[in-house]
Amino acid sequence: MQKSFQVHRLVRKGKRMELGIIGLGKMGFNMAERLKLAGHKVVGFDFNKDATAKLTASGSLGVNSLEDLVKNLSAPRAIWIMVPSGDPVDQTIAELEALLEKGDTIIDGGNSNYKDTQRRHATVTAKGFEYVDCGTSGGVWGLKEGYSLMIGGDKAPVERLTPIFQALAPSPTEGWGHVGPSGSGHFVKMVHNGIEYGLMQAYAEGFSIMKAKQELNLDLTQISHIWQKGSVVRSWLLDLTAGALDKNPTLAGLEAWVPDSGEGRWTVMEAIDLNISAPVITESLIRRVRSREENNFTDRMISIMRGAFGGHDVKKAE
Repeated sequence: MQKSFQVHRLVRKGKRMELGIIGLGKMGFNMAERLKLAGHKVVGFDFNKDATAKLTASGSLGVNSLEDLVKNLSAPRAIWIMVPSGDPVDQTIAELEALLEKGDTIIDGGNSNYKDTQRRHATVTAKGFEYVDCGTSGGVWGLKEGYSLMIGGDKAPVERLTPIFQALAPSPTEGWGHVGPSGSGHFVKMVHNGIEYGLMQAYAEGFSIMKAKQELNLDLTQISHIWQKGSVVRSWLLDLTAGALDKNPTLAGLEAWVPDSGEGRWTVMEAIDLNISAPVITESLIRRVRSREENNFTDRMISIMRGAFGGHDVKKAE
């Protein structure tokens, strides 16, 4: 409660803004809550009527159509899209363009490919609207801790929306910034997620090595907490890891299946295009792909080759 009060008090002193949010999943809903606590008006839409009802019950306004979303916002409007990347973003923009007025701003806060963002910016601004891309990091903890915001786009709409960014960020002066022209916000978020892949892989490998040293009987949960204070590898990601190990020290009941949402792949492809060596991020992406292969053919090929040239035993399937 104290954290929420601080958010409310800090931004109440500034200009009260209105924001429409499309997509009231875990991040979209929590963003709406943080803005409400800061004293801003939020109107939200989601195809899930339970989500819009929940938003209304929390003190903001949930609506069941884009038409109602636009009607309940004053011009110049600002509408934040939090939907999956790709076609859903294009479809949402197409529907909004028929409803908005010139000077209104569309903000894509999802994980869009920056090249798509540059294309959308060109077409949307040619029609008289504003378009801002905002790489958003913070996950389910954003309501309490604030969101890291990497913003791309033209200067004028970014400046107009500054109170919104200040309210969503960890503080009005930290954790957010206008990083460059259209596409730059999503580009920086793409690289951010690529780095995240590498960090997660390094932690996972280190804990796996310690777990395998069975004669030492290491307590991984204890070690994760030791590393949280004073260690050069301490981080928020380690804090989350320690919390997860507190709840499930042996990772019982979990499958070794790690999805990727696209940004890691885009980072690797961009590194190749730029002739930048990025072996850690690349390998962490490949490991995620391999995690989804049960008894994968690649490892079986390696096993049979070792048997062929070196006479090594080949483990048979049970």
